[in-house]
Amino acid sequence: MTRRPFHRHLLMLLALLTVPLAGQAHGPTRQKVTESITIDAPAATVWARIQDFDALKNWHPAVAESAADKGNEVGSVRIVKLKGGGELVESLERHDAAQRLYSYRAKNGGALPVTNYSSTIRVSEAAGKASVEWRGAFYRGYPNNDPPPDQNDEAAVKAVTGVYQSGLANLKSLVEGK
Repeated sequence: MTRRPFHRHLLMLLALLTVPLAGQAHGPTRQKVTESITIDAPAATVWARIQDFDALKNWHPAVAESAADKGNEVGSVRIVKLKGGGELVESLERHDAAQRLYSYRAKNGGALPVTNYSSTIRVSEAAGKASVEWRGAFYRGYPNNDPPPDQNDEAAVKAVTGVYQSGLANLKSLVEGK
């Protein structure tokens, strides 16, 4: 009769114990949305329209107010009040006029079914036209397993995608005068 060394038994036991835990350890995964649009105008013109952290009310069709307490200074807090009701509180993380971009982070999900939301909007020049990219990363609104349908990954992605698409489409319309 051959005897296996003790450490082999211990390794087999540990392997068997971790298998059930791996199946239960899943939770929400970080979601990402990127939307972009080309606008028939110079990048400088488009950037002038959106560059101010408090200017969201001037170009996003769902926003009634977007006051920012410190303008474009990092740390500025923007209160976004939506036309249909609801509010978001966001803080400016980065503002770079030379690169035509700013990044912000939501203090809470607010009116969106998301948590830990951060976003960047950037304007670049492409063949004499402006290319605007709006990208964000976030977790669904419900952090535990088995989220309700209105706070699952699909709902979170759909909501953020809708915000970006409607904002970019309206920006294009405003800048191009159509």
